[in-house]
Amino acid sequence: MNYEHMYWWFENAIPKRLCDDIVKYAFTKKKETAITGAYQETGDINKVLDKRNSSVTWLDDPWIYKLILPYVKQANADAGWNFDWDASEQCQFTTYEPGQYYGWHQDSFSKPSKNNDPRFNNKIRKLSVTLTLSEGTDYVGGDLEMDLRNNDCGRDIHTMHQIRKKGALVVFPSYVWHRVAPVIKGTRYSLVIWNHGYQYR
Repeated sequence: MNYEHMYWWFENAIPKRLCDDIVKYAFTKKKETAITGAYQETGDINKVLDKRNSSVTWLDDPWIYKLILPYVKQANADAGWNFDWDASEQCQFTTYEPGQYYGWHQDSFSKPSKNNDPRFNNKIRKLSVTLTLSEGTDYVGGDLEMDLRNNDCGRDIHTMHQIRKKGALVVFPSYVWHRVAPVIKGTRYSLVIWNHGYQYR
């Protein structure tokens, strides 16, 4: 699928004080090592470290969704995607320390989910959203990058400087290739939500 817009961003979406509230709240929750779909399938930790090195905390509080999901809805319309979606996964709060990263990947999977939760069963990830919770001056490196190519002529890498500001967010189709470059100095905090719907038809 080719679209005019492969991402849609908002520079001042969430007030800084609310970003700080999310970070403080996440610190009260259990932190765990980030894994990938390959680890879920194989249990091989090396497949995680080859692709990803960070820690995550899971949040599912309604007040966070109320802050962020209206921007997903608006981006879906304004970018012209008009995807049908009706369910959102838990929010993933991620901490990237120096040397940590998330390599090139897509958020979507090759097949619909087989899930005991009827909200997600037989659905796919359609729209991803990343909210920046750190000031851009708090860390060096750690940029979100997207490969926006829509042909076979090589990569078209875009560094998302637009969302380095605390409170900025970007929404994009979950099949878009993206990565978080290694953090060189400081700490990067972000929040990700994946939004599901039935297969494209």
